[in-house]
Amino acid sequence: MAFEGLSEKLQNVFAGLKGKGSLTEADIDTAMREVKLALLEADVNFKVVKEFVASVKEKAMGAEVMSSLTPSQQVIKIVNSELTELMGGVNSKLTYSPSGFTVLMMVGLQGTGKTTTSGKLAAWLKQNGKKPMLCACDIYRPAAIDQLEVVGQSVNTPVFTMRDCKDPVKIAKAARKEAEIKGYDVLIVDTAGRLQIDEELMDELADIKKEIKPHEILLVVDALTGQDAVNAAVGFNEKLGIDGIIMTKMDGDSRGGAALSAKKVTGKPVKFIGMGEKMDALEPFHPERMASRILGMGDILSLIETAEAAYDEEQAKKLEKKLKKNQFTLEDFLEQMGQIKKMGGLGKLMGMMPGMGNAGIKDEDIEKGEKEFRQMEAIICSMTKEERNDPKILNASRRKRIAAGSGQPVSKINNLVKRYEEARKMMKQFSKPGAKLPRMFRGM
Repeated sequence: MAFEGLSEKLQNVFAGLKGKGSLTEADIDTAMREVKLALLEADVNFKVVKEFVASVKEKAMGAEVMSSLTPSQQVIKIVNSELTELMGGVNSKLTYSPSGFTVLMMVGLQGTGKTTTSGKLAAWLKQNGKKPMLCACDIYRPAAIDQLEVVGQSVNTPVFTMRDCKDPVKIAKAARKEAEIKGYDVLIVDTAGRLQIDEELMDELADIKKEIKPHEILLVVDALTGQDAVNAAVGFNEKLGIDGIIMTKMDGDSRGGAALSAKKVTGKPVKFIGMGEKMDALEPFHPERMASRILGMGDILSLIETAEAAYDEEQAKKLEKKLKKNQFTLEDFLEQMGQIKKMGGLGKLMGMMPGMGNAGIKDEDIEKGEKEFRQMEAIICSMTKEERNDPKILNASRRKRIAAGSGQPVSKINNLVKRYEEARKMMKQFSKPGAKLPRMFRGM
């Protein structure tokens, strides 16, 4: 989980400040020393850490504690504000050309996930009302064009190719013309990368930039490479000039130092983060929300947005009618598990909920929960429709058959039925006259 290590350490630091009626300079010094170590262990740039800690200490020592807050809450408030500012302050949105046709140029080193990210960006653009086209300009890496075509097909986006042409500048120019003629409003140009920054690569990218005049140049970097990702961003920005950063594999980076350092070191904002392998796992980067997650405050806004994106109006109305009549079945139970999967799974949802960082929940706990979900799905899918609609008929022989079909012991079937009954009792409150399910939770 992103920032897991840093989040745990910072929350432990602030837990040590709680309960103190007032904070001395020694208390602040001790806390800032721990914060400094936590940031360095998270692979944040040393210069950035030094400036961050100095700024927090200065404000913590000079701040008047608000009457409604404890001293520790005041320090957390300052750290939250400084973390947000460190990562860019506000969400830096993708900008579009006033002409109505936008060219986005994707650049980066080999192995950062540039081609896949181009497809994810196309999917995100489509969700936001755009009509994108992809362009394959990587003529060097074996099967790069084939990969982009597969990616394009998976997100139902056309890919412009010129397989016999060995000039990426000509390909990009032709793609721009084709996209405008056919009425696409965004062209995403997937360029070639190298194992390291070199003059040949930069000259080629500069030529493409000069020819197609991209509205934005987006640098794709791998969060797992830590400060190497930040150094690559500095190099690309100096030689090419970039407008924003897309940081991939954030879901696999428990430290997060690259995301925390990038804006301060390069001056360029992180615009998107990759949070998984699926084509919908690209998220706009919100510094203020990420700071809240790191400090264990949760991310309610993202949780609501995720719920609304997965919200199925028709299915929700159908469920609400069933709840009113107290007819919640195992079929519905299965559908609700599907909704949670659609929202990104337990791991993603837990990361957005306030207080989860202090609850001692680890990655292994979330994986255990995900495993239980898969087992429950297998059990319900092994039942007949009659059994799903009326679990009361599940006698010993039926349970034994379901156990064999799902590959789970009978005890798991018993446990599932028990959980279902508990959920049904909880849902029963919505069957009372006048009761109404809150909008964001309908269909969940």
